[in-house]
Amino acid sequence: MLNVGKIEEGFVLDHIKAGKSLDIYHHLHLDEKDITVAIIRNARSEKMGKKDILKVECDINELNLDILAFIDHNITVNVIKNGEIVEKKELVLPKEIKNVIKCRNPRCITSIEQGLSHVFILADENKEIYRCKYCEEKYTASAVNVL
Repeated sequence: MLNVGKIEEGFVLDHIKAGKSLDIYHHLHLDEKDITVAIIRNARSEKMGKKDILKVECDINELNLDILAFIDHNITVNVIKNGEIVEKKELVLPKEIKNVIKCRNPRCITSIEQGLSHVFILADENKEIYRCKYCEEKYTASAVNVL
């Protein structure tokens, strides 16, 4: 059995779809911070079959819940203080997502103006559809348009 030690303060991201933990690691910019991170890939799960888990020891305010919810709002976020779970956060799709994905429309102003933020607005919550704030190009998860 794999044993990863407990953390004193930080968060545990559980119920991540198998194979997605590295995407989350990079999108949250955890690779750019001087913090302790444990990535558990393909762990057995009764509910999901296989899942990934991220354990991050850092100030809990360093977690961008909007980015996390955009990637997968079904992830469980356990907040840890003094080595114990003190809160479970429920993720909801953000109304606006900034500089996580980029617009693929070559006529969009974000293609021309290099310093302009890539902003997508939640257009349909039920279908999880986002559209570019500037040109209304629809974001599709299958397209390679991640920043």
